[in-house]
Amino acid sequence: MFGRLGRFVVQNPWKVIGAWIVAAVALVLLGPSLSSVTNDNQSSFLPHKYESVQANDALDKAFPSATGQTATIVVRPVADGGTLSAADQQKISDLATTVTNDKLTGIAGVQAGQVSPKQNVQLMFAKLTADQGDQKAGSDAIKALRTDLGSKLNGTGLKAEVTGDAAMGLDTQDSSQKATGIVMLATLGLIIILMGFIFRGVIAIVLPIVSVFLVMMVSQPVIALMSKAFGLHVQSFLEIMLVVVLFGIGTDYIVFLLFRLRERLRAGDTIQEAVVTTVERVGEAIASAAAAVIIAFCALALATFKAFTSLGPALAIAVFVMLLAGLTLVPALMVKLGTRIFWPGKKWRRIPSAGPARRAGNLVGSKPLAVTLVSFVIMAGLAVGAVGFKADYDQQSQMPANVESTKAVKDMQNGGFPQGASAATEVVVTSADGKPLDQAAMLKYADRLGAASPEIGGVMPFPAKPGAPADAPKEIVAYNADGTAAHIQVLTKDSPFASKAMAAVNGPLKDLAHSAAPAGSKALVGGPTAALSDIQAANSRDLSVILPVAAALIFLVLALQLRALVAPLYLMVAVGLGYAGTLGASVLLFQNLQGKPGMMFMLPVMVYLFVVAIGTDYNILMISRLREEAREGNSPRQAAALAVEHAGPSVASAGLILAGTFASLMLGGLAMMQQIGFAVSVGISIAAFLMSMFLVPAFTALIGDRAWWPGHKMVAVNRGGGEPPAGRHDEDMVGAGAQR
Repeated sequence: MFGRLGRFVVQNPWKVIGAWIVAAVALVLLGPSLSSVTNDNQSSFLPHKYESVQANDALDKAFPSATGQTATIVVRPVADGGTLSAADQQKISDLATTVTNDKLTGIAGVQAGQVSPKQNVQLMFAKLTADQGDQKAGSDAIKALRTDLGSKLNGTGLKAEVTGDAAMGLDTQDSSQKATGIVMLATLGLIIILMGFIFRGVIAIVLPIVSVFLVMMVSQPVIALMSKAFGLHVQSFLEIMLVVVLFGIGTDYIVFLLFRLRERLRAGDTIQEAVVTTVERVGEAIASAAAAVIIAFCALALATFKAFTSLGPALAIAVFVMLLAGLTLVPALMVKLGTRIFWPGKKWRRIPSAGPARRAGNLVGSKPLAVTLVSFVIMAGLAVGAVGFKADYDQQSQMPANVESTKAVKDMQNGGFPQGASAATEVVVTSADGKPLDQAAMLKYADRLGAASPEIGGVMPFPAKPGAPADAPKEIVAYNADGTAAHIQVLTKDSPFASKAMAAVNGPLKDLAHSAAPAGSKALVGGPTAALSDIQAANSRDLSVILPVAAALIFLVLALQLRALVAPLYLMVAVGLGYAGTLGASVLLFQNLQGKPGMMFMLPVMVYLFVVAIGTDYNILMISRLREEAREGNSPRQAAALAVEHAGPSVASAGLILAGTFASLMLGGLAMMQQIGFAVSVGISIAAFLMSMFLVPAFTALIGDRAWWPGHKMVAVNRGGGEPPAGRHDEDMVGAGAQR
């Protein structure tokens, strides 16, 4: 099949190139943008079975004006250390009325709230018209609100900062866009340097950049179309992930193709013959590798947390488009460019003398037991650290310190407000029999909730109703029109996204809310902290389902590609060990050395996506070359040595590029991206340099032809002292002869 595809591309290169250009331009001009389907509100990613979602629905039904997106406005003196005078507080009260009367697009109204215990901060609350899941409308409203507040407070000695879910979503998106630009530049610089060093050719540097840009032009509108069609929730950091994944995987595939193309040209093939053979030999390996990645990504569709269900298929689409480009667009460009790909370098003409790859191959072939044991001990040692992994759900701590929503939370804390005031926990009580709730009992109930745990910071009063006297008592319980539903806002002392807050809300507060609800009523606990607790439960469930299913599917791909059962088994064990080792190294750096309270909760899934799935590529390439060398009549140890010598440089080059690409995420300024960048770059390095180049070929050499059972007889058919099959005239024989 791949041979036929290679011949078709060689015969029709301009048609293939033209089809890709037309598709890219058409989709960019006519298709939707990826940013039009992004949404960073994590609570909207949960299914209805979780209590936080049910609480939000109950609140929406009983208090339509209380749901939807909100913003907390923190007003303080411009001068640090100043306090708010009575005149300042009157200005703030008037400001709320003025901004409401401005009728800003997306802002339903603004109310003045309470002054902090230290009298240096006062809160205001803005109600947005956008629904909870409408990221774009919420972001546009926050932008308008910030601009209006800035102009009205200019010269007054006061300043306002806007925080809350919608504001953090906007700041996250802006930070992600800035990070995308930084990561893009770092990635391009890395690819230029490494491809130039590896191939010494100008066109070889430009080829992956042009190819990946075309793939991005095609894949982003396709992902947006699929998201709209199936109602998928796409987070803004997907754009960064696409840059890293496409440049990383795309460059890997191109490196694999260029190495084999150069090998065939050195063996005397014409450019057309070399391209056909390259697609035939490498095409199967990269197709199998891409299939493993796509299957692993698509396994996320089994998740209950919708951020995962959209992330996996979105990345799978991108990888599939990249695979198509690798099998068609890149070979077509190779045909038209010919040997100019390697210009001005001339090393491609010469068969290299013994180098690091040959020495590594000799080590693996001559001492497979020692290499296996050392590799295993290193990986197992790193894996021990994974036992201490702690998930961190603190959304605020992942934000840069210099964005407005983060500054606002810090100012609230400096004023003496509990940090939870930025995102209160919502308790909704509804009458079970349709009768009005007992208001005296509800007040006692609210007081008990405010002291449910040492981590609970009390109950937040509701803002005074418009027109109410300034000294009017604040309500701590709000009722709907007929008194059959009540709304209470409970504050956490710590950040509402911190582990302590989640434990308090999901434990003592939720237990008390359910058990102490007044007779004839039912209580539900919602809000961001409760939603994160539900996300934690969903995440645990998803990992327990996704990882085994993906492992089984990847095993199936390996078994079909290798026509064997034994080799896929120990490959999966090695991949699992690499996964644990990656988490262990990350825990060692961030939790043990840097003292972080935990790792971002999505990190195990990110490591699964990019280390297990993508790292399997290198195993597939190496094990495919091992089988190829064994079929040529080489003994298991000779096959291992030759495989490392010939596939090792491409695996090492691809691993270096991919690890460096992910490491560029650490330059983006987002804590989440720093953890992902470090973890994945370490995991890819383990997969490429330790697992694929040493552990897998060494263990394969140890067990011999049994690795290919039940197809081992096909592999061993040329063994027994006879010459390798006629027709093999590439540099493999030169390398084999040099070693013999």
